[in-house]
Amino acid sequence: MFTIEHEFDATVVTLIDEGDGLPLMGDVIITAFEDCVAVEQTDPDTEETVRITLSMTQLADLAAALNLPEGSYRIDRTPAPKG
Repeated sequence: MFTIEHEFDATVVTLIDEGDGLPLMGDVIITAFEDCVAVEQTDPDTEETVRITLSMTQLADLAAALNLPEGSYRIDRTPAPKG
């Protein structure tokens, strides 16, 4: 299950762990700003929140990595020639 909220300066997506028979993990909150994306999760046992901030380039790399086999990659970000 997840929720989506549009705020003034960001879009917030919350991923809610419903378990599926496994121990529950804390909700994951993804906040997308214009220049970065923050991912947070609070440990339900310690109540400690961990936050990771990704640049838009890192986010694009992550999206590409989800569909590639094991290996080392570099994405060519040079614009394609017009014509």
